[in-house]
Amino acid sequence: MGNKVNPLGFRLGIIKEPSARWYANFKDYPRYLAEDGLIRELIQKEVGHSGIERISIERAAQSISVTVRTAKPGVVIGRGGETIKALRSQLEKSISGSNISLNVQEVPNPNISGQLIAVKVAEQLERRFQFRRAMQQAIQRAMESGAQGCKIRCSGRLNGAEQARAEHFSDGRVPLQTIRADIDYGTAEAATQYGKIGVKAWVFHGEVVGDKQRSAATISSKSREDVKKNKRRRRPQRRRSGPGAGGQSRAASGGNNRPPRGKS
Repeated sequence: MGNKVNPLGFRLGIIKEPSARWYANFKDYPRYLAEDGLIRELIQKEVGHSGIERISIERAAQSISVTVRTAKPGVVIGRGGETIKALRSQLEKSISGSNISLNVQEVPNPNISGQLIAVKVAEQLERRFQFRRAMQQAIQRAMESGAQGCKIRCSGRLNGAEQARAEHFSDGRVPLQTIRADIDYGTAEAATQYGKIGVKAWVFHGEVVGDKQRSAATISSKSREDVKKNKRRRRPQRRRSGPGAGGQSRAASGGNNRPPRGKS
């Protein structure tokens, strides 16, 4: 069996950016790494039900800037900002000696986010939805929302079967080996009464060429136009022979001197 590479890590530094942006020496690196894990765990525990797509962490001297991308920013902020203030105070208590600033960003289209799609399917499996129906509906919503391709895979004791297995559904193009392809990837776990079911989701948004995002439909249409132009250029002219065609007949040109049939 081949080893599977995380699509985000595979494109890191090319078209994807890391979720943690800071630098530390070999003494402070373990502490910073543990603090990042603590921050993510605490945020997921307190406001994980708001549909968190990504948590970005930046460090500068003694200040930490945390950016939460979520589908429901109102849940994270709370009424009058009470929830986000309480969350910030908890983070400052957990990590002493640092000034923490908490920012919230809204995900414009949750239907084409790989992480949110995986979380949505996992929640439906926990509510005893049929896994095939949940996967197909999620793919349909993603394709209708503008995705160029979508693939969802569920693995575990599906429908309470004794033997664990994996099934997947896909639609459109999901080029995992193309580095310039913008693939959004997310994972989630569904805790069912038969055990945990893993959910993975891949969403293809198009290709990134330089600093511009081009959709797969635009690229395919341009490639088809180029192929047609090349065919027109390479198409040879058809030559007609015989009287009335502006050329010589086969007999006159010496191509075939045999007499016609029925005559000696």
